[in-house]
Amino acid sequence: MPHITRRAALAGLAIAPLARPGIIRAQSTSKPVRIGLLSDMSGPYRDVGGPGNHVAVELAIEDVGGSVLGRPIEILQADDQNKPDVAAELAREWIDNQGVDALTDGAASSSGLAVQQIAMEKKRPYLITGPATSDMTGPKCTPYGIHFSYDTYALANGTGNALTKAGGDSWFFITADYAFGYALERDTINAVKKAGGNVVGTTRAPLATADFSSYLVQAQASGAKVLGLANAGTDLQNCIKQAAEFGISGKGMKVATLLMQISDVNSLGQKTCEGLIYTDSFYWDMTDKTRAWSKRWGAKMGGMVPGLLHAGQYCAAFHWLKAVKDAGTTDADAVVAKMKATKVDDFYNTDVTIRQDGRVMHQMYLWQVKPASEAKYKYDFCTNLAVIKPADAWRPMSEGGCPFVKA
Repeated sequence: MPHITRRAALAGLAIAPLARPGIIRAQSTSKPVRIGLLSDMSGPYRDVGGPGNHVAVELAIEDVGGSVLGRPIEILQADDQNKPDVAAELAREWIDNQGVDALTDGAASSSGLAVQQIAMEKKRPYLITGPATSDMTGPKCTPYGIHFSYDTYALANGTGNALTKAGGDSWFFITADYAFGYALERDTINAVKKAGGNVVGTTRAPLATADFSSYLVQAQASGAKVLGLANAGTDLQNCIKQAAEFGISGKGMKVATLLMQISDVNSLGQKTCEGLIYTDSFYWDMTDKTRAWSKRWGAKMGGMVPGLLHAGQYCAAFHWLKAVKDAGTTDADAVVAKMKATKVDDFYNTDVTIRQDGRVMHQMYLWQVKPASEAKYKYDFCTNLAVIKPADAWRPMSEGGCPFVKA
């Protein structure tokens, strides 16, 4: 099948999830408001985003009443395969031929950066949830991109700073060999050096690496006190599992999981992850509100609990839909202006601001996986070590290099 035809077919098939139960749609002949989810549906980030992000948007649609501006709301979702060219082509086709009003998710950072450019070109809001690179609100930022949930600066600043100050003052990195990994490594190195530590070496592993043994041998030989894992999804899971098999921790080297999520703990088992520290803006068991929302999400996902990106996906879609309603239009400039002028309020955010560069200023939290023997119920995985205030978590806007931000 020719390249463009295959991509167009993917975009057409993406409409299929609209038939899923749980989406409330008003009886209307009006043109639908459409949200386009560009996700990893089959790769290493499927569990942290993928189908769970579709469910999160369904819940946001339910919570705004199933329609907006008297129009039904529809979701398109397709697998961008973590490839920039696929993501860009889908985004362009959806906007030109499917009438998509906002793009969201993005999965891998490299794909997200490509979507960011299409959103700029086509003047559509891009609600960034999957991509982690802090460049989204830095040198690659646009007036239409709003970054929810996390970024590499906040992840690095939380975990890197904490472990370095706790005595882990020499680091070796195993880094995902693409945009996300480079950004996470860069931002963590900066945080480590700022806290008085140093980096003794790095090595880079391709996306979807199954065997990390050669990289772990290099890490052990480096003599570093901390092994920084600048990867995510199944890559991170494989790395953690094999590090445990190598006995890394037993030989005096701490393992820093720079982007771990609850799905990783669930997949690997709490015992394997005991003691690991990570930074996140959401945990399902934080409050009565987070527990209630997680129960709703889990009812559609076979009893699982949501992670950071699922909560962030709801947050993004819900805030955008409210802004569409308040602005009285889906026009991108009007809606983005309304989003930035309105505080983010939902089941885990209260009076959260959105900066001019598009950074959503969530609180961040430092978590540690507790021993399995201390778990009181299913998915009781983590203990909170610290609350990181927004001013301490996120890169100052003056240091980001966002080209459209006024000096």
